[in-house]
Amino acid sequence: MRKALRLRRLSRPHDDRYLFVPLDHSVSDGPVVPRDRWHDLIRAVVLGGADAIIVHKGRVRTVDPAVLGGCALIVHLSAGTAHMADTHAKVLVGEVDEALRLGADAVSVHVNIGSDTESRQLADLGTVAAECERWNMPLVVMAYARGPRIGDAAGSAVLAHVVNIAADLGADIVKTNLARPAEEMAEVTASCPVPVIVAGGPASEASLAAHARTAMATGCAGLAVGRRVFTSPTPMQLVAELASIVHAPVGASLVHALTSSLENR
Repeated sequence: MRKALRLRRLSRPHDDRYLFVPLDHSVSDGPVVPRDRWHDLIRAVVLGGADAIIVHKGRVRTVDPAVLGGCALIVHLSAGTAHMADTHAKVLVGEVDEALRLGADAVSVHVNIGSDTESRQLADLGTVAAECERWNMPLVVMAYARGPRIGDAAGSAVLAHVVNIAADLGADIVKTNLARPAEEMAEVTASCPVPVIVAGGPASEASLAAHARTAMATGCAGLAVGRRVFTSPTPMQLVAELASIVHAPVGASLVHALTSSLENR
């Protein structure tokens, strides 16, 4: 029951659709935005209608709970940097009970299927999944086909395998890439027993909106868009547009209600 309540908080309109904004890139690639813009970015993401933000445990300390409002908090437990000898490697840097003490609504881990360290990452996923069951904590798994044995441009058969690995090992929601060609994503989502959300998207906002519509049309349960949001000159408007696509037809009314509520604080 407690896990179900936390899962419900990950979808603000409670329609089992999700728009997550990952902001964990400061570990993998470097600062997301300058320190003096961080508060404004969070506020823009919340006002735009994101269902959750994803950050590492230390970054949670910089998030004002009053600004976060009804937007859920997901604490990311995996890490790796662009400077590592193997950039596909991920290690655990946090635990589920730490995330609970920070007030998280869910945790996430990253697994690269096809990487040289796949076995270690799968073992870590199993450990985290067991802890999530112990603490009734929802688990989001960022599962990708990446590494020397697969390559990044995975077709539907490989992606279906990847998302089902994540589901079978305990994921409640799986984040992965859109299939190429995109129409084949319907085969991936139809194969998976838990919701699948799509990562990233094209650089241009018009193409990103088309990417979002394609994902939803092929049975995806939502999006996880980070870099395109925090590098946008108008992050609130971009998040609002994506929220209206993910949560259609309730998206526009949700954004209006959120904006009115938070701007009156």
